[in-house]
Amino acid sequence: MSETARHAAMIASSSPNECALRLLLVDDHPVLRAGLKAMLSAEPNFQVIAEADNGLTAVELALELAPDIILMDVTLPRLNGAEATRQIKLERPALSVIALSVHEELSFARMLHDAGASGYALKRSACEELVRAVRVVAAGGTYIDPSLAGHLMRAAPHGPARVAAVSLSERETEVIKLLAEGLTMKEMAQQLSLSPRTLETYRARALEKLELKTRAELVRFAIRSGWLSRY
Repeated sequence: MSETARHAAMIASSSPNECALRLLLVDDHPVLRAGLKAMLSAEPNFQVIAEADNGLTAVELALELAPDIILMDVTLPRLNGAEATRQIKLERPALSVIALSVHEELSFARMLHDAGASGYALKRSACEELVRAVRVVAAGGTYIDPSLAGHLMRAAPHGPARVAAVSLSERETEVIKLLAEGLTMKEMAQQLSLSPRTLETYRARALEKLELKTRAELVRFAIRSGWLSRY
């Protein structure tokens, strides 16, 4: 049975879930792909509707099935992940792609972003981080792995750094925004109804994800992210 026929049979036999996010999983390593599928399928509102092990099949299935999210390996046979993403976005601009990669070099993240990907996740990331990447992109956001966020911001000092912001949780974003605006921990505690200890935990976690160390770095990040529009 051909690969496409095998996928069609799998789709036909699967139980549809109209509320689920429909995922296309693309990776040329069968064991890794099986692991990713098991992890994603364990989420109650995720459904892996098809798989592909090369870029050409990924393009065919994406255009045929129009999944909500395409999880695209960067290094693929027949057609690499960047070119496959570019072809998919050219034909179906509304489709969302998250790049999956072992590469932590910024050049790969930029390459996939230029091709039209809405996210860049590292394969070594924890399962919950990949799940969060899917949810961020499904909600219309842009995702970048937290370990790369600070590097991207510093590598483009005159450009926007919005991609880094989405790697923060909602509460971490609230805390870091208020901190950038100059509020003290006491003022933030009153405004958010949180204890200073809890605030410090959110602050430290957010700064670690963004790889920022000083308030000056945080303010520059906030300006580039559009949080401090008055600047």
